[in-house]
Amino acid sequence: MATLTYVYADSTAVVGPLATSAEPHSYDLCVAHASRLTAPLGWELVRLEVDEEEVLAPTTDDLEALADAVREAARPHVPEPSGPGGQGRRGHLRVLRTPTDA
Repeated sequence: MATLTYVYADSTAVVGPLATSAEPHSYDLCVAHASRLTAPLGWELVRLEVDEEEVLAPTTDDLEALADAVREAARPHVPEPSGPGGQGRRGHLRVLRTPTDA
């Protein structure tokens, strides 16, 4: 895996190690596409060395991120009532909450 980043101001395309965060003008590529990539006419292509052993080895951060994503996906999502008086809206129906006696 590698990340392709375009630097439009410098007319440069950089292929390097997989990025750890999303950036504008950056795209993740598989090994086959990263190795065959060419730059547009008039652009410079810079290839930074990618250590395949390091890329393929999962880390504890990867496992924790995966576990967090699974927990978040499994958590039930209940929309909060909005509007005055606890009124909420679901699709075409309007839900009115009854006020509780204090």
